[in-house]
Amino acid sequence: MKNVEIAVTDSVEWALAHSLIFKKSNASSLHCPFTLTPCNIDKDRFENLQLAAGLFGKLLHAISKNDAFIQQAIEPIADTDPLFSALLKLHNKLSQTQSRRATPLLIMRTDFMDDQQLGPKLIEFNGIAAGMGPFGQRASELHTYIAAQHANLFHSYIDSYDLQRQSDTPIQPEFINNEAIEQLADGIAKSAFMVKQKHKDAGKPTFVMVVQANEDNVYDQHLLEYALHAKGIRTLRKTFTELHSQLSTGDNHRLLLNGEAVDVVYLRAGYQQCDYYDKTIIEKYCCRTLMSVRLMLEQHDIAMNATIAQQLASSKRVQMLLSNLSAQALVQFGLTEQEALTIKPFFGEMLPLHADSIDHLMATGLDNWVLKNQGEGGGHCVFGEDIVTKLRTLDELEYESWSLMRKIVPLPRTNPSMIIRHGEASMIGDIISEIGIFTINIDDVAIDNSLSGYLVRSKPANVMEGGVHSGQGAVDSLIYR
Repeated sequence: MKNVEIAVTDSVEWALAHSLIFKKSNASSLHCPFTLTPCNIDKDRFENLQLAAGLFGKLLHAISKNDAFIQQAIEPIADTDPLFSALLKLHNKLSQTQSRRATPLLIMRTDFMDDQQLGPKLIEFNGIAAGMGPFGQRASELHTYIAAQHANLFHSYIDSYDLQRQSDTPIQPEFINNEAIEQLADGIAKSAFMVKQKHKDAGKPTFVMVVQANEDNVYDQHLLEYALHAKGIRTLRKTFTELHSQLSTGDNHRLLLNGEAVDVVYLRAGYQQCDYYDKTIIEKYCCRTLMSVRLMLEQHDIAMNATIAQQLASSKRVQMLLSNLSAQALVQFGLTEQEALTIKPFFGEMLPLHADSIDHLMATGLDNWVLKNQGEGGGHCVFGEDIVTKLRTLDELEYESWSLMRKIVPLPRTNPSMIIRHGEASMIGDIISEIGIFTINIDDVAIDNSLSGYLVRSKPANVMEGGVHSGQGAVDSLIYR
């Protein structure tokens, strides 16, 4: 146990020293929860996930360009979801006035989980505020450090240990390279210099990250900013309230912030209704004043993530509709027949709500389903008996804003491992993991066809909310079996 205590203390200090942390106050921070050792995956399976993630990026970009499909998909939920109602109105205004000038910069994380019976399945698309890539890289680096610094302890907890005991020579784990920070920064930098060179401006390109006020997950964001600094890019952090009072229009549709040109805008806020609320502005629903900032951004010559269309295209509503299309129907969104056949098996079963949904749930097993709304950021899933309770409170008009997703039953790790949270280690015997793969496209041009880094989040199998920031998850990494 003494060796475990030393390794835990050492790993926590490494996390603190390398910005794998959350902000507690202006003078303090707390390490991000992490696993002590990585999970393993077959090389072929991981390569298939990379391929699928790239194709999903291509699919979502094409859908974001399809105004008619977005209108058809989102209109049914607009009456009962104020955020999507406001976004759809802005989307339609951009379409009708043909005033879109921003270059779409799709930074997407596609999340997968491996079902025991069905194999890897899509959990969700993250087309807006797709974060935690830098923390994913740091988790991989932390595990590499632990493997070198505490080799015996490390090997005793990885799944390949049973094979090692049958061999006279220790099997060295093959870590899956994760360069999320560099690759995400590289994609953003390319888009920034593209806009800068188009206008032949002097000076450094400017990148604006739109953030929530009093954000505590700042270090994941800062790691990306520091990588951009190293590439010669100036970075700024602004809330929607600040942008509303500081933005203006320059020559040739240049976006100006306090009089200076902006080249890239990256949203790490804007995926929930409260991001558009300001207590000094009284309005009935979303703050239309701050929501108008989204419209203004897209009417200027910048690289933009996420555009309104990207946010709508990556919604759970669209995911549900896509999951019910055949591979042949997916071809309409710019995929080849082979590409459509490749991604079709990754879609899990998703169903719209209707008057007989409770009967269907009871007939097929209530515990086999998850009820989801359109919310992002964790805490928006309903499980078990709570599904029936929630369904009975919904008006039929609200059905369109919710969907049922067949629950994925992942296979836990073979060996127990530890999750380190608040400086304390907990031995977990049934850890399960979710893998998110980042892809970047600049107006349909893939920056990296296979991988722009990855994020692994692991949790005990009996825990429903596995978010690292808002749930009981922990950052993790991958090694090949």
